[in-house]
Amino acid sequence: MPDGWRRAGAEALGTFVIVLAACGARVVDAQTGALGLLGCALTSGLAVMVMVAALGHVSGAHFNPAVTLAFALTRHFGWREVSGYWAAQLAGAVAAAASVQALIGAGNNLGATLPTGSAWQALGLEALLTAILMLVIVAVATDPRATGAAAALAIGATVVLGSLWGGPISGAAMNPARAFGPAAVAGLWADQWVYWVGPLLGAALGAGLYQTLRAPTVAVNA
Repeated sequence: MPDGWRRAGAEALGTFVIVLAACGARVVDAQTGALGLLGCALTSGLAVMVMVAALGHVSGAHFNPAVTLAFALTRHFGWREVSGYWAAQLAGAVAAAASVQALIGAGNNLGATLPTGSAWQALGLEALLTAILMLVIVAVATDPRATGAAAALAIGATVVLGSLWGGPISGAAMNPARAFGPAAVAGLWADQWVYWVGPLLGAALGAGLYQTLRAPTVAVNA
């Protein structure tokens, strides 16, 4: 398989699993009440953690259009590959939402992220949550001084953290693909711009902030 297709396939697969878990957890919780906010947050975070660990060495484990954009803006990713990654991520998200609908049902709007307050409140929250997530991602993914073995755990834990306190207000998508998948399958387009503008701005801010704070690597003579 050509290298570009291999990486895009990994992005589609990783995004599929993440959206399947996140949306599936919300639909199951709506049917059974078994998971609650903590269970749904842990499901999302664990899905991100295992996919980063499993596929990070294949594609870089973006699984998120906002992450791909931020890596391109900070010159950690080539602009020519952005459109391919975005297409793969969105395709994986739509396939995941369709799978949830076919296997579990269409309850709870297929787990779609919708603001419970104003769209502007959700926009600010999505931007803030994604900025924090992207700061963690760029720190553990691009700085050789970070502990590589802990990268997947740190990223997954950040998703759990954001979901726990942001989920009840904005849905805590932190990922345009996560919002797009169920919206496309369920036909719920109200305020979906929030889940593109907020995460894209937040990811750019978080990556730029870490680049500013990051001290230069100092060579140590033996």
